[in-house]
Amino acid sequence: MQLVRPALDHLPSYIAALERGWSADSIRPEAGAEELARIRDDAQAFIASMEDREGKGPKVKLPDGTLVNRIPGYTRWMWDGEFAGSINFRWQPGTSELPARVLGHIGYAVVPWKQRLGYATSALRQLLDEARAEGLPYAIITCDETNIASQRVIEANGGVMIERFLKPPQFGSKPSFRYRVAFR
Repeated sequence: MQLVRPALDHLPSYIAALERGWSADSIRPEAGAEELARIRDDAQAFIASMEDREGKGPKVKLPDGTLVNRIPGYTRWMWDGEFAGSINFRWQPGTSELPARVLGHIGYAVVPWKQRLGYATSALRQLLDEARAEGLPYAIITCDETNIASQRVIEANGGVMIERFLKPPQFGSKPSFRYRVAFR
């Protein structure tokens, strides 16, 4: 499995995953249908939106429907000959701090039919290598307290749990862990 930049060549496989009901957004399942609509409207613009290092793209819809300004970020797709999942990195230039509405620097999701193959662990390792270039000393990654698989992925990549916290209401008010992963 390798990380690839989203591209039109990969788009049919990504669409197939969305049509099977997958969404990278576990809190807003309707996000998959919204992405399909964006792709139908303008596939080229959708692909271009996956790399926004200046945070100039359209506003981001939070789980409670609130629209907020985008921060710089990019998405990579997990690829093993077909779409296997996505991972993204977001940051604020010049600081490791994030706005309160952004729970972590990195988020990832593997399609259900490719889980338990080590893809998330490999994707995080590869993304950390790429994200180091942004000049931050570390990345913050959060996961639900009950998400043992994600905890293992983060810890396998050097993540150290720094706090337990309750996610804000717009993210489901779930007990969660915040990890710090130092860039090597």
